[in-house]
Amino acid sequence: MSKEQALNILKESRIGTMATVQNNKPHSRYMTFYNEDFTLYTPTSKSTHKVEDIEANPNTHILIGYEGEGFGDAFLEIEGKVSESSDVNVKAKIWNDQMKNWFKGPDDPDMVVLVVKPLVIRLMNKSGKPPETIEV
Repeated sequence: MSKEQALNILKESRIGTMATVQNNKPHSRYMTFYNEDFTLYTPTSKSTHKVEDIEANPNTHILIGYEGEGFGDAFLEIEGKVSESSDVNVKAKIWNDQMKNWFKGPDDPDMVVLVVKPLVIRLMNKSGKPPETIEV
């Protein structure tokens, strides 16, 4: 049941925070995420600091799903490894018209997709229950 709930959180929640390591310190920013099962995809410009961060240290920590309701509002903590993809098929798979604000299209050479493979996923704050690790 918890695995299904975690996948539902990923399906319903597209905005989350993604932390990388920058100058040996954590740095977080809001990102838009798309998923296939527990693999997350997020588009970015190849010239951003986060791409430099990931090339130096591919570890990330993501928070996603919290809706601000407070106690009992389940969300996910995801620890993972990030890789970059310039594959047009991957870019086309996650493309939507909102991305036109930043990119010309899925074939835009400035667009890369950060692919997050989770190492640990924890379901948090589930009606006051202790955190639950999801097997992936």
